[in-house]
Amino acid sequence: MSESMNIGRKNFQWQLLTTVSALALLGAACNAGDAKASDADSDRPTVWIELGGQLSRLNDGEETFSPALMAGRPSIFAPSQNFEKLPQTSIDESGSISFQPDNSNWVFSASIRYGRSVSNKHVRQQTNPQAFVQYYFNGFSNHRYAKYPSASKFADTLTHNSEHHLIADFQAGKDVGLGMFGKESTSVFSLGVRFAQFGTNANITLRSDPDWHFYSRSLGNFGKVPLGGTYHTHYAMLRASRSFHGIGPSLSWNASAPIMGNGRDSDLALDWGLNAAILFGRQRAKIHYQTTGSYHTAKYNGPTGNPNRKVVSHTSANLPTRVRTVVVPNIGGFAGLSFRYSNAKVSFGYRADLFFHAMDGGIETRKSEDVGFYGPFANLSIGIGG
Repeated sequence: MSESMNIGRKNFQWQLLTTVSALALLGAACNAGDAKASDADSDRPTVWIELGGQLSRLNDGEETFSPALMAGRPSIFAPSQNFEKLPQTSIDESGSISFQPDNSNWVFSASIRYGRSVSNKHVRQQTNPQAFVQYYFNGFSNHRYAKYPSASKFADTLTHNSEHHLIADFQAGKDVGLGMFGKESTSVFSLGVRFAQFGTNANITLRSDPDWHFYSRSLGNFGKVPLGGTYHTHYAMLRASRSFHGIGPSLSWNASAPIMGNGRDSDLALDWGLNAAILFGRQRAKIHYQTTGSYHTAKYNGPTGNPNRKVVSHTSANLPTRVRTVVVPNIGGFAGLSFRYSNAKVSFGYRADLFFHAMDGGIETRKSEDVGFYGPFANLSIGIGG
């Protein structure tokens, strides 16, 4: 059943790509004869290549790892959840190529954006207990007895988290601006296909000793004599791998209007755009976690007269991989400024893309989480041909 669903999904994706391509080519053929270009238009580049980057702020909606065993973590220490978060930022790389035939208002484009980030943290918090000091009289003189601590209360958090994302677009659009924002303005509506792939990996290890203290006994004239320390050791680990793959139709509107300059030679323009898509794909989440709690007695306090370790709790869960077919709405937009020349352009601005309910961020059970990328960007475009 699963295999037939996968085959059907692949067929649907190819049909979607074929349909969009056919519509774009048909539109170009129908309008090629009617398109008229001025002498200035005949000099414009027919191919634009764009490279850029974006500093993206990432959404972090995944459920934090907080097993009940760690509830005894001393309140003097910061909670481990503060250090478990996925990377908060990513430096994305992007590239695109667009083609506008001579004497045509049609534009065909392909673009890709990729980002990856890694976060490694090791935070150890601990106390510094003082030595146990006792004075006693041995019948002749006073003596000082000191027992130095062999351990301390501590909380240790070790995390290795990573995130990656890829967004690709294939579009066919038409400039319908007709100079509505000025002589050299553009307003392009495009229809196409968007593909998105997201993935995260979390590797978290927690250790703590919440209650280490000296254990002592009274021995006649010696008073209280420390025999060692008693304590618990708590251990917990989480391994989580989550992903989303989806594809679907997309619609976008990109516009540009000059605000100063000398026409086609060079000018400063205001750019903006909106995009929307519906992605059909699959969420996947693979989770494994384990916790162990142990109690350690002091020397001479165990059943054999020596320190003794006893496991008081243990859990281990290798949860079944959760796979779910989902529909993910996507909206986004950008605004910025560009310095345009006859065959080059430099752009700066701010862009945002939000994918609703794209990832399964839960641990024990499924929990839908949004995925978002937003931040400043910079692009360099070069025109060829014309």
